[in-house]
Amino acid sequence: MENVQCTEQWISKDWILERYELYKTMLFRIAFSYLGNKHDCEDILQETFIKLCYHAPDFPSNEDEKRWVIRITINLCKNHLKSFWNNKKINLEELEEYAYEPEEKDVLLDILRLPEKYKNVIHLYYFEGYKISEITEILQLGESAVKMRLKRGRELLKIELEDSK
Repeated sequence: MENVQCTEQWISKDWILERYELYKTMLFRIAFSYLGNKHDCEDILQETFIKLCYHAPDFPSNEDEKRWVIRITINLCKNHLKSFWNNKKINLEELEEYAYEPEEKDVLLDILRLPEKYKNVIHLYYFEGYKISEITEILQLGESAVKMRLKRGRELLKIELEDSK
């Protein structure tokens, strides 16, 4: 196997640490919405930052870089979920520790129960604040597909919330 070096921009330890501090919380939350446990999420984050170090293109803007690391994180999560070793268990006890606010815990539990195609769109839209057009780029879907997934995800959440009352 060849010895791959980080690009020139990555030589700076400060630059890497800056990117880690900038993205770690957001990427952890995205990974947690897919995987549901801390340890797998930490592994995914590590892989994401390794890919950022060794395989990232030159980005025209910080927003392009952010979208790239989100896409990489999502792809790694999907690969993990498909892997033979994944037992697909979600440790919901850990949710309390990683919920954004205490009152968001119940809603986050309901979101975690949604099918994958709905929960990732809802997470990016409501928790990360992306617009539909931005989600289409991140998830590489058509705008109508993103709108439909948001609509159906909201409907499923509404049913869940009404049932839990």
